[in-house]
Amino acid sequence: MSDYVSLDQDDVTLDIGAGLGFLTRFLAEKCRSVLAVEADGRLVTVLREQLQDLPKVTIIKGNVLKIQIPEFNKVVSIPPYQISSRLLLWLFKKNIASSVLILQKEFANRLMAPVGSEDYGWLTVLTYYNTECERLDFVPKWVFYPQPEVDSTIVRLKPRKHSPFEVTNEALFTKLVRSIFAQRNRKVRNAIRPFLKGVLARTDEDAETIAQRLPHCSERVRQLAPEDFGALSNAISS
Repeated sequence: MSDYVSLDQDDVTLDIGAGLGFLTRFLAEKCRSVLAVEADGRLVTVLREQLQDLPKVTIIKGNVLKIQIPEFNKVVSIPPYQISSRLLLWLFKKNIASSVLILQKEFANRLMAPVGSEDYGWLTVLTYYNTECERLDFVPKWVFYPQPEVDSTIVRLKPRKHSPFEVTNEALFTKLVRSIFAQRNRKVRNAIRPFLKGVLARTDEDAETIAQRLPHCSERVRQLAPEDFGALSNAISS
């Protein structure tokens, strides 16, 4: 993982869900400093005992999504699987060089799913728009203790220097993609009406008129490429 993220002595690395500190200790040998975040108070006690000889490590108690974190430029982590979606949305907003994460295999498949496939969804679109995502390695479940029920994948995410397509309102784009994928099998003109009425406070009549005039309105949501969602968002924001 440290090789995949190209750690050096200038890097400040974030380890999310530091657990018993095995990864944290290893990272401390490779970079300038490590921010080890752990929400479980019992594990924080263990971390402080086990890593007290490492001045490069700062142990932070709390939920990484809810607390203030000092600046960092890279992430190397085996985060709790239950926060994976929210964690990625959080990382998309960070100005960092790259992240290398171990994620549940099925979840990782969603990040890079082909358009129209069963795994293709809002997370695929937002991941593609925000990052260059690579699947790097397979991690069998038996390497963990306690052993989980699923296999995992090492994934690298690098923030894009230039967006793959133009979006005039990124907040609207994100809300739109997440909203209409809740009705992935419906045609766009039908799936988008609740978004127009709920988020944009349009009347039923206005929502109907706008939906009929949007690009790709006759296609199924699951059939739209990421660029098509950008075109939809731009049409609505204009």
